[in-house]
This record gives sequence, structure tokens and C-alpha cells, in this order.
Amino acid sequence: MNTEKYKPQKTLLDIGKLNELNSQGYAGKFTLGETVVLACGAWDNGPRYIAEKEAIYDKATNSFWEKNCYHARKNS
Repeated sequence: MNTEKYKPQKTLLDIGKLNELNSQGYAGKFTLGETVVLACGAWDNGPRYIAEKEAIYDKATNSFWEKNCYHARKNS
């Protein structure tokens, strides 16, 4: 039995993925070649894509979190 936990995926933006995100309302937020992750944060409608450098991976929840939201959650 495989006991490894699934780790959330990082995505390196190629032109296809960048165009897809732009069509979903992310226009102007990312650049070609940037690494993005699907992260939880203080916004409505569940996780959304953010730059990896703006996220923290939380082993306890096995998910990425927006840095400010993560720190606020840990400090409360």
C-alpha cells in the first residue's frame, strides 16, 4: 500500500496555461515562466492561483496558503 501523501502541484506557466488563466480573470497577474500554485486564502469561492513566492505549503493541511492568511491563521 502506498502511504505517501499527495502533494499539491506547482505549475510552471507556459503560453497555453498563461492564456487559460488570463481567460479566467487572472489577466495581468502572472508572467510567462512564473511558477504558480492553487492556494487557500482570505477570499471567496475557494482556492485560487497565486505566485508560488506568495504562498506557504502547510504540511498539516497538505495545501498551499497565501502567506498573510497563513500567518494570521497560525497567530490566532
